[in-house]
Amino acid sequence: MRRFGRLALIATVLTLASCTSAEIDQAPPDSEPPTTASAAPDVTPALTGSQPCPEPGFTCSTLAVPLDHSGGTDGQLSLQVLTADNADARRGVLLFLTGGPGQPGAPSVARVRAALEPVLDDYRLVMLDQRGTGANALQCAVLQEQVGTTDFDVPTEEAVRECGDAIGAQRRFYSTSDTVADLELLRQALGVQSWTLDGVSYGTYVAERYLIAYPDRVERAVLDSVVPHRLDLLDPELFSAYGRVLRDACQATGCGTDPAEDLAAVVRETGLGPDLLSAIGIFGIIEPEYGGLPELLHTAAGGDTDPLEGFLTDFRADTRVPASDLSQGLHASTLCAEAVWPWDGDSPVEERTAALDDFVAAQPDDALWPFDRATMRDNGLAVTCLNWPPTPEPSPAPPDDLDLPDVPVLMLVGERDLSTPVELTRQEQGRAPNVEVFVVPDAGHSLQTRGPDAAREAVVSFLEDG
Repeated sequence: MRRFGRLALIATVLTLASCTSAEIDQAPPDSEPPTTASAAPDVTPALTGSQPCPEPGFTCSTLAVPLDHSGGTDGQLSLQVLTADNADARRGVLLFLTGGPGQPGAPSVARVRAALEPVLDDYRLVMLDQRGTGANALQCAVLQEQVGTTDFDVPTEEAVRECGDAIGAQRRFYSTSDTVADLELLRQALGVQSWTLDGVSYGTYVAERYLIAYPDRVERAVLDSVVPHRLDLLDPELFSAYGRVLRDACQATGCGTDPAEDLAAVVRETGLGPDLLSAIGIFGIIEPEYGGLPELLHTAAGGDTDPLEGFLTDFRADTRVPASDLSQGLHASTLCAEAVWPWDGDSPVEERTAALDDFVAAQPDDALWPFDRATMRDNGLAVTCLNWPPTPEPSPAPPDDLDLPDVPVLMLVGERDLSTPVELTRQEQGRAPNVEVFVVPDAGHSLQTRGPDAAREAVVSFLEDG
């Protein structure tokens, strides 16, 4: 088994040179939100402070956006924006949206530029640091250290509550609804009537939400590693996909064991379900062959867990990154407020435990296999949002009951992706009237920058020819 030595670097974003960003000018962290929303403030969107980026061929600027788009709370945020210098590109703007939530866009510009190079004579590439990311990331030191770049690592209750309290009442202003409103101001600042969207992972969710809010502003959209716009982080298919993927990878390499059965046995005997859910999912981003993992699981299922526990120790060490790479404060602020949970986001914490217990108990015996109910209940996302301070629902609320508009969409998904498995893409496919789906064999997550050439060729063909 290869050690996880480069995992933190590869699994989030490359630490590349980025622009200098402006300071945030906002209300104090403990200020209370208004009880009623007022009219949106008058804003004239503009890119300011423009200067050449460290990445040749790009200009770095700042976009000022309201902290509260309703106008009820004072304050501004300064978003870092990178624009390619070919402002007269014949097909207009291509906005690339990074993932997380919590990843900035600026550090990835060279990597994204390389992936999209065949179309960038025709499109003007634009990237940005979404609110709460990058140089202006929401900071929660203890939670960041405990969770790093993962979704499912399990933090302490104290770290979660400390983070929520530190961000304060402003945590309600770091939802996807706020980011979508920021993007609309960015479009206006760029002076374009419509644009093309390209999102990866959580960036697909942002793109879907923008599509629903502003369908006439989007020419077409690429959704790479699809997060459905009904954001259910306890969907049983997030757990059951592990058996399918591990068996497929094992069969391709002729490993000679049944890693799904072995994983189920280890989860049952050791209680390591939440740890393995997190580690295997991230490992698949780096190595969609899952090389060496079936052997570790088989050894552990036979009673020797030391090698597997060493793997988990390396995983924890190598996935710790600063908030400027992936902000866990933003991650929690966004997902706890707008994902589908068995409780309301503004309900008291003490009422949520019973709701979660009832939800988990209602799952069929085999729905989560090779994991178990304890994994669903005790994984890091569930623990985080169970203990997140009560927060009002974002406004507007996530449009769970709406389909995507009739805009051309290309969905890419890796056959072995465990972060956003094929099953989730199929859910979103059913809610898109004008969609092409490309399932990439033997591939994992984030296909444009990590997948095979066939994935990038599909994107180029879609962007150039539709």
